[in-house]
Amino acid sequence: MAISLFKTGLKRGDIFADIGCGTGKVGITAARIAKRVYAIDRRGEAIACARSVAKHEAVSNIEFIEGEALDFLANAGNLDCAFVGGTKGLPGVLESLSRRVRGNVVVNAVKIETLYDAVLAMKKLGIFKEAISVQVCRSYDIAGGTMFKPIDPVYIIVGGQP
Repeated sequence: MAISLFKTGLKRGDIFADIGCGTGKVGITAARIAKRVYAIDRRGEAIACARSVAKHEAVSNIEFIEGEALDFLANAGNLDCAFVGGTKGLPGVLESLSRRVRGNVVVNAVKIETLYDAVLAMKKLGIFKEAISVQVCRSYDIAGGTMFKPIDPVYIIVGGQP
C-alpha cells in the first residue's frame, strides 16, 4: 500500500478517489494527507466495514459511496489522483479517470489478467507510465533454521498525464 500511495503522487490538500475501496485501508490512509477522499465500492458490506474503520480511526474527510465506479465518475469533478483496487469494468473506469485525474492513477492487481487489462487500457489511452511487481517474503522456522516463504505478488500499474 505504501508503494501504491507513493506512486499516486498524493499531496496535502489533494482530492483523491479510492475505486473499489474494500475495507477502506487505502482511502483512510490517503485521508490523513488529502483534503477530500471519495471511497467507492459496489458491495454494501465493504462500505459498511470501511465506514466502521474510518469512524474508529476518527477520519472524517472521506465520503463512502455504495455503487458502481462509472456512475460516480460520470458526475465527479476533477480529481488530483486515484487508486483502483477493484477491477469490474476496468477499461471503462480507466478511460473515465484519464479525463478527470490531473495526476496519477494507480491500479493494484493480483491477477495477471488484470495486469494485462490495465496496461493495455492505459497504453490505448496514452497514460501508461510503468508496471511494478512487488514480492514480499516472510520468515518461518524450518529444520532448526530460518527460511523465507513468498507471499503472493502484487502488480502496481501506474498511469497519468505525461
